[in-house]
Amino acid sequence: MLFIRRPETRPHVIFLSDYDMLLTEELVQGVDLWINTPRRPWEACGTSGMKVLVNGGINLSELDGWWAEAYTPEVGWALGGGLEHGDDPTWDGVEANALYDLLEREVVPEFYKRVQSGIPTAWIKRMRESMAKLTPRFSTNRTVREYAGRHYLQAAAGCRQRVADKGALGRQVVDWQHAMDQKWGALHFGRLRVETHAGHYQIEVELFLNDLDPNAVRVELYADPINGGDPVREEMQRARFVPGSTGLFVYSATLVTARPVRDYTARVIPLRSGAAVSLGCAPILWQR
Repeated sequence: MLFIRRPETRPHVIFLSDYDMLLTEELVQGVDLWINTPRRPWEACGTSGMKVLVNGGINLSELDGWWAEAYTPEVGWALGGGLEHGDDPTWDGVEANALYDLLEREVVPEFYKRVQSGIPTAWIKRMRESMAKLTPRFSTNRTVREYAGRHYLQAAAGCRQRVADKGALGRQVVDWQHAMDQKWGALHFGRLRVETHAGHYQIEVELFLNDLDPNAVRVELYADPINGGDPVREEMQRARFVPGSTGLFVYSATLVTARPVRDYTARVIPLRSGAAVSLGCAPILWQR
């Protein structure tokens, strides 16, 4: 709201109340620049900025929500550095000045710099880049197709498998869940051994399964993601059973990584063909 207090801008700004889908439909058809300036991380998603894409609008938004994923310099403009600043009262002023500077030095000149025919060629180029690169990625078509392929169709196939043969697989999965509930608390890790070699680590860990079937679990080394990547999950192989013990097994893995070995932790998760472990059975045992 500080923006509209400026005398030179106030005559050109209006406040639209009762913002809804019908009003949005009218706005996105006539907007050249879509400005969105929430405090990071309070942008829930940013679907309004997505809707303007297909209508040729260009986004100037905080690096939050969808824009943190979508932004590149050739498709629009960004505010902030993708960091959070809490309730720092000075940061709103910093970003307000950054917005004014961006509008004055880049956005407005690009919009009004026109060739003899009156066409803003640089603006049109950015608009085309935005439509070509972002519309296919941030659309309902892509969302429905991806959700259906990754989740809905697989869930439907799993349901058909569980109810086949009068629910035979479904009963087996339920029995497996009950076994996990009853026996999981007795699982515990033993000693962890790490040998350092040139370019890799050889890691062994002891795991007491007691009377739980070794095929009902997966043992792995886990490391948190870095630089926005995926977490690392390196499966450990069941190397041997310790004779005379109560379900003591040794698991091993060869770890080739540039990361320090302290980044990795051994853990046990349930394993069952035909069951979505993260949904159907959720316990995880971490090596401490």
